[in-house]
Amino acid sequence: MNIHWQDTAILFTDPQNEVLSEQGGAWKLVRDSVRENKTVEHMERIFQTAKQTGFEVFISPHYYFPTDDRWQFRDPLGSVMHENHLFARTGALTLEGFSGSGADWLARFKPYIEDGKTIVVSPHKIYGPESNDLVLQLRKRGIGKVIVGGMLANMCVESHVRELLEQGFDVAVVKDATAAPRHPVWGDGYAAALVNFAYLAAVMTTDEVIDAMKRGASGRDIARPPKTIQPQPISS
Repeated sequence: MNIHWQDTAILFTDPQNEVLSEQGGAWKLVRDSVRENKTVEHMERIFQTAKQTGFEVFISPHYYFPTDDRWQFRDPLGSVMHENHLFARTGALTLEGFSGSGADWLARFKPYIEDGKTIVVSPHKIYGPESNDLVLQLRKRGIGKVIVGGMLANMCVESHVRELLEQGFDVAVVKDATAAPRHPVWGDGYAAALVNFAYLAAVMTTDEVIDAMKRGASGRDIARPPKTIQPQPISS
């Protein structure tokens, strides 16, 4: 994939406490994978480089609101998340109880996510972006290539990769900027994801992505104002 700051974006799914903090509700299942991959450190390096080189950063968060409790059925992992109140918010229009909760951003990522430039799209409710505005936000900015990382590798990351491919985007995934659960019955989610990533997308390391971003930032004019469309006069 040839990337350039004008047509390529970074996408992180679920950079949240629930799956990346030692206090998170899913930590026991993901901690070995997160530590072995240095997932948090690699995500932060990509955040830093994206901000330095002018690549747009998108966040696709995972939230559940009290109204979602009335769902009549769930998938296996969804049932576990519901039973343990993972990614829970007190409401769609309130931040009461949000700060420091499992649904909040990992603290070390906040300077990058809350800088007024990162695009936080509406939440995905299952695993993919079909239920949020990610594709719209990418297209409105002329983005055709997306580099994906975040959590969980075999669920939200893979689901976003698949849907973006179906929507016509060129997609890469950063294999060491993600991680997944090791479940005693269901198996190693990260190993499963790596197999599928190889079939679906360009698979890159953090070092490779950072090098590509630095090359793709060449010719960037930081002071250049955003392109605007001038209104055309209405002919009589």
